[in-house]
Amino acid sequence: MADQPKPISPLKNLLAGGFGGVCLVFVGHPLDTVKVRLQTQPPSLPGQPPMYSGTFDCFRKTIIREIQASSGETKYTGTLDCAKKLYQEFGIRGIYKGTVLTLMRDVPASGMYFMTYEWLKNIFTPEGKRVSELSAPRILVAGGIAGIFNWAVAIPPDVLKSRFQTAPPGKYPNGFRDVLRELIRDEGVTSLYKGFNAVMIRAFPANAACFLGFEVAMKFLNWAIPNL
Repeated sequence: MADQPKPISPLKNLLAGGFGGVCLVFVGHPLDTVKVRLQTQPPSLPGQPPMYSGTFDCFRKTIIREIQASSGETKYTGTLDCAKKLYQEFGIRGIYKGTVLTLMRDVPASGMYFMTYEWLKNIFTPEGKRVSELSAPRILVAGGIAGIFNWAVAIPPDVLKSRFQTAPPGKYPNGFRDVLRELIRDEGVTSLYKGFNAVMIRAFPANAACFLGFEVAMKFLNWAIPNL
């Protein structure tokens, strides 16, 4: 008699998904910082070089500046201090600044992300085997490629989001439409793909780690707490 599929456990998925997220951030965060720096750099003046010539130049200068800043005064001492000061200065809207653009990025990108991952898992599963028996290397490849497809969709709204969130208050009264108009007018359509190299260098290993972490955590939970 064939094995019956196990019922889906929301709590196990929550725990395994959280562990996968930790893996993603651990692997991908340094290049996420570089991505935002590249996306928000101002356009260079005529005859002047850009602030960053590329991904690796941005990475190098970011490290140098963080070392120099470690001995000086910083605006925020941490996440909670930043949230407190934003709330004091701008209210609840300050904390949720850029929510619409985040939704514009994450809704289609996440759909592409999981669709690609599940599609590739089915393709990579050998005949006669179950998807749950997929090997770690194949999970890594499926997760990494899913991450690339995710960010291919997400980059333009992510650039707009980064610009909008780091802009001074009142600079873009009409929201993302003003950001889009200014970017295309001043820097051309290609500016919507600022940080592309950093994103793609990050996408494969970070998302491969995410899905591998999820699958490993799920298998561990199924072994350790089968009735959860």
